[in-house]
Amino acid sequence: MKDILVINSGSSSIKFALYQHEPAGNERGFDGLCLRYQGHLSGIGSGRPPGLSLKDERGETIDAPRGLVSQKRLDHHGAIDGLIGWVERQGLANLSAVGHRIVHGGRSYHTPMVLDAEVIRDLEAFIPLAPLHQPYGLEPAKRLAELRPGLPQVACFDTAFHTTQPRVAREFALPRELTDKGLIRYGFHGLSYDYINRVLPDHLAGAPGERVIVAHLGNGASMCAIKDGRSITSTMGFTAVEGLTMGTRCGSLDPGLVLHLIDQEGMNTQQVSELLYKRSGLLGMSGISSDMRELLESPTPEARDAIALFVHRIVREIGSLAAAMGGLDQLVFTAGIGERAVAVRQAVGEQSRWLGIELDDQANACNATKVSSEASRVGVWVIPTDEERMIAWYTANHLQQSASA
Repeated sequence: MKDILVINSGSSSIKFALYQHEPAGNERGFDGLCLRYQGHLSGIGSGRPPGLSLKDERGETIDAPRGLVSQKRLDHHGAIDGLIGWVERQGLANLSAVGHRIVHGGRSYHTPMVLDAEVIRDLEAFIPLAPLHQPYGLEPAKRLAELRPGLPQVACFDTAFHTTQPRVAREFALPRELTDKGLIRYGFHGLSYDYINRVLPDHLAGAPGERVIVAHLGNGASMCAIKDGRSITSTMGFTAVEGLTMGTRCGSLDPGLVLHLIDQEGMNTQQVSELLYKRSGLLGMSGISSDMRELLESPTPEARDAIALFVHRIVREIGSLAAAMGGLDQLVFTAGIGERAVAVRQAVGEQSRWLGIELDDQANACNATKVSSEASRVGVWVIPTDEERMIAWYTANHLQQSASA
């Protein structure tokens, strides 16, 4: 038995999960991984009292033990101190390793890697490419290296799943010297796509699954074309701001508009970055919220416009991704909006009928696993993603390979 702590750290929150692992010899599935606890620390670095939710292995909310969050204002260091202290003090686990979600692995890191000082320095070079994610993913790893220097830490990269894409799908039409410097399309949300790619065959029962589009729709949103189990192309590229409309990110934008903001509106690069990453998307269009739940409940035309653009971009990209694969067999919705926003899935289905997509309205309204009708030529699914379990799986496999080497 091995105990593995998974940390998925963002700018203002940390999701964590504690797993027991017993090798089961299943290379594709997740047998042998037993979830014990999962939690979410919010309000980190906000100056306000932090929030904490904790669930047991059945997904039932439980009272958080004293000491897990003991500070009225919490930073990432304090959160990690409290988390590791709680795990060890309560005797919950004899940790064998910690797995981390690291958004950007660049061109050098295609598989999970042990995080040492040299690797961390390499990964810090990618902070400008993922400023909302990369520094906060690395911060817990640096703190744990100080607290428990002998504890193995494994980095699992969101970009790694997309390294199977053909060269033509990864390059921009830029001078070769810039491409050679790494100015290419990396793609993100890879851990989520990897998980869906592994569990989807369990649902298909022999149905064709060679050409799959997965729509990871959350505050950050992207889509990926997966053909024969490999990423072919995706909507996010060099940074996590390209592609679909998102909660606060604009998605794809004419680069000439950025030049206009600088030359004609007098904005500097920091102001442009703030606009594109934090003030645009659903929030910017609606002027109300970045939360799809609030927009769906709002009667305002601004909210309706924001939702309409969100759906429009998804429908356009479904056509583009299907074209890249030469057709479509399965469409999977996942992540917060994808798993719960009935109206969004309904609108996407209605506008994608030309592809042979037909939803079962009753199944869709119930958030069933399969939401396509019997007459649909494309299978449509709602499958919850589990990035933490994917990270735990990679971490456990890495430990096994290291032990047998």
